[in-house]
Parts: sequence; C-alpha cells; structure tokens
Amino acid sequence: MKFLHVGCGHKRIDSTTIGFNTGNWEEIRYDIDDEVCPDVVGSMIDMSIISSGSMDAVYSSHNLEHLYPHEVEIALKEFSRVLNDGGFVVLTCPDLQSICQFVVDDKLSDVAYNSKAGPIAPLDMLFGFRPSLKAGNHFMAHKTGFTKKTLIQAFRSVGFTSTAAIRREQFFDLFIIGFKKNVGKEILVTHAKEHFPRGSFSTRA
Repeated sequence: MKFLHVGCGHKRIDSTTIGFNTGNWEEIRYDIDDEVCPDVVGSMIDMSIISSGSMDAVYSSHNLEHLYPHEVEIALKEFSRVLNDGGFVVLTCPDLQSICQFVVDDKLSDVAYNSKAGPIAPLDMLFGFRPSLKAGNHFMAHKTGFTKKTLIQAFRSVGFTSTAAIRREQFFDLFIIGFKKNVGKEILVTHAKEHFPRGSFSTRA
C-alpha cells in the first residue's frame, strides 16, 4: 500500500501516524520545497504530477492552513483525485477555537508550549512560525484556519462523506480522517484509532 506524505518537510514515515508506521506502507514524500529532498516536488493545489487513483492514502500535517481560503477546496479535490476508490485522507492542522481562547485572555504573544523548534505563541499558530518567516521561509505563513466544524464542512463539501474528527484543546490541534466512499462506522472507527494520536478518539468524538 502507498500513501502520499503531503508537505512532508524533513519528516518521514516514523513521524506520521501509528497506522502508517507499521511496515505495510510505502511512503511517497511530497513537498513544495526541494531543499527538504522530497520524492516529488509540487504544490498542494496542483498535484498533476501524481497520477489519479494511484494512492491508497494521503497524509497531511499542518499544511492546509498555509493556503488561501479559496485554495482549500482545490487542494482537497486534488487529495481526492490521487486516491483510489477505497482511499482516505488523514489530516491535522491548528485548532483556531483553542488558540483564540488565548487571544480572548490577552495572551497573544505568551508562550503556549515549547516545541523542538522553540517556544510557540498563539501568534505563531495563527499566522506562522515567526523565526521561520524571518529567515525567509514564506511557505510557513498561515493564510487560513479551521475549527472542528469548518474542517469537517470543508471535507464533506468535496465528497469525503465518511469523516471522523477530533479536537485536542490541550495541543491546539485538530485531526480528521475522510474516505472517498461511504464506509461503515466500524471501518471509520478502526482507521481513526489507527491514525489519530493514541487514546484521543472514541466513538463519541
């Protein structure tokens, strides 16, 4: 089985999900930045270099927020196009609802958490990691954002009718899985448990 790791950066399969990191999946690394040495260089809004129906899954971590709002539909349609009929997307992105609670509390520039890259403030999560932007990596700018509700709506609007999503308030992130075709609840739950962070998903999520 093959999955397209969209916006991979320097990361590889061991930094994706438990479900992909089993030895049963072949990872195809895809990124707009050739300096991270992906297998394929390309944009999320023009993935024509990837054949239609050639992938069993697509994985995207913290990429969709880098698009303009009108480009989100284009990217998700491209994700759908490269998937085979039984394929699915696993995607994670910032959760504006939990981030904006810091803004309401007037903590826009306070440190929300510390990452390997350094301290992260709500300002970074809303508009892009400032040290990267300062260094000239304008790919890191954030141009849109989502709540759990709007992320599900975006997926369903392009035909991912079987979806499951979670909001992890303490980590300021959202996870969603979407299938091209209707699948039963049992299949959806099984895949969500395999690809969402361990212990984060229940049938009531």
